[in-house]
Amino acid sequence: MKESGEMYLETIRVLTNKKANVRAIDISEEMGFSKPSVSRAMGILKNDGYIVVDENGFILLTKEGAEIADKIYERHKVLTRFFLKLGIDPTVAEDDACKIEHDVSDETFAALKDYINKTFPA
Repeated sequence: MKESGEMYLETIRVLTNKKANVRAIDISEEMGFSKPSVSRAMGILKNDGYIVVDENGFILLTKEGAEIADKIYERHKVLTRFFLKLGIDPTVAEDDACKIEHDVSDETFAALKDYINKTFPA
């Protein structure tokens, strides 16, 4: 999956955590993308089996979509937490976590997460 698809799935997860029903317009507003761009992306995610859209236009993650969204969102949270502990400006920490979360390997992330949890217990 491409980074853009992961970003959309993560955004759907974040919005679902905030409100019960998510529509394309919510994603558009959250990401700052045009409604046509979001609609096109939702079509691709739907065709690939990562989301379903119900009769009311509400967007729901499938099991496969939720797994990817949760993985990316966890990476985002852990990386942001780490950068904040290093004293990085919150805006920079969020932005950098967003960039790195898509490219870091599972092995490296697992080691980094273990290190962060041991060094900076919650």
